[in-house]
Amino acid sequence: MGDSVKFSSKMDGATLDALRTYAREEGRTVAGVLGEAVQEYLDKNRVRPAFREAAEAVLHEHDELLRRLAK
Repeated sequence: MGDSVKFSSKMDGATLDALRTYAREEGRTVAGVLGEAVQEYLDKNRVRPAFREAAEAVLHEHDELLRRLAK
């Protein structure tokens, strides 16, 4: 991770309370939990376009075979 940068955001009060409780129970900071959660979210969503492109390439490559199998 790089240098920490302070920023401001908003979220539902109940969600923030749950986040604070979770961080406290885990012995972590809210910033630490948020940073990890955001990184996991970004990593997961970056994989989807690559998977989608690969799936489309396979479907295109085997289009005729898939049409025959569908009959």
